[in-house]
Amino acid sequence: MLLGIVTYQIAADLELTSLIELCRQTQIDGFELRTTHAHGVEPSLSQGERAAVKEQIDESGVALWGLGTTCEYDSPDPGVVEHNIEQTRLFVELARDVGARGVKVRPNRLHQQDGVDVAETLKQIGLALRRCGDLAKKAGVEIWLEVHGQGTSLPKHIQTIMRQCDHSSVGVCWNCNPTDLDNGSITDNFKRLQPWIRSVHINELWRADYPWGDMFARLRKMKYKGFCLAEITVSPEPERLLHYYRALWLQLSS
Repeated sequence: MLLGIVTYQIAADLELTSLIELCRQTQIDGFELRTTHAHGVEPSLSQGERAAVKEQIDESGVALWGLGTTCEYDSPDPGVVEHNIEQTRLFVELARDVGARGVKVRPNRLHQQDGVDVAETLKQIGLALRRCGDLAKKAGVEIWLEVHGQGTSLPKHIQTIMRQCDHSSVGVCWNCNPTDLDNGSITDNFKRLQPWIRSVHINELWRADYPWGDMFARLRKMKYKGFCLAEITVSPEPERLLHYYRALWLQLSS
C-alpha cells in the first residue's frame, strides 16, 4: 500500500509544482487531484498543456493516482445524468492524457423526497456507470465510485449499484465513513465491497471510533497495492502535519 493525499482540503490552494514539492518533502507517494482546485488539472487543458503536466509528474517521482470529480448519476432529471456522463468522458480522456490511473465519481443522494424509489435510483446509477466504464476501458483507465452521499453511502446500496453496473473497468473507492460500521465493526460491509475496492480514502487516523487497524489488515489480506489517500482538513502547517500523519499511517498500516 502507498500513502497519498486527496487535494480536497489539505492541498486545495497549492498549484501543481508546490503540491509535488510538499509530497516530496513529506515522503507522500502520490495524490488524487480534486477538480476546481488550484492545481488546475482540468478538462479545459490543451493537448500541449496535458503533455506538460504528465511530463512534470513523471519526472517528479510522485504519482498521479487519480482525478477526483464531482460527477454523479442519481438525478431524477435524465438531462442532468447525461451531462454528468459527458463530463465523465472528458475527465476520462484527461486521465488518459496526464497519466492518471483512474477517475473518482460519486453517488450524491437518494431521491425518495421526490417520489423516486430507492431501487430505481440505484439501478439508474449502475447503468450510467456501465456506460462510463465503456469509456474508461477504451481509454485504458478506471472509474472509481466513491462510497458517498445521503443514503447512498450505505455499503449495501453501493453493492447494489456495482452489481447492476457489472463492468470490469469500474470499481469502488472505500471512503472510511461512519456508515461502514455495524455494531462498531466493518466486517460485513467490507466483505460486501471488497471485490470492487480499487482506491481508498482515509481521514482522521486519531479517531478511536473507526477500526483503522482492522481495515488496514483487511487491505493487506486482499493484497491491496493501491493508494490510501488522506482526505484531511487544511492546516497552517501542512508539511508538519503530513510528517505526523505519515508516521501514524506507517504504524497502523504495517
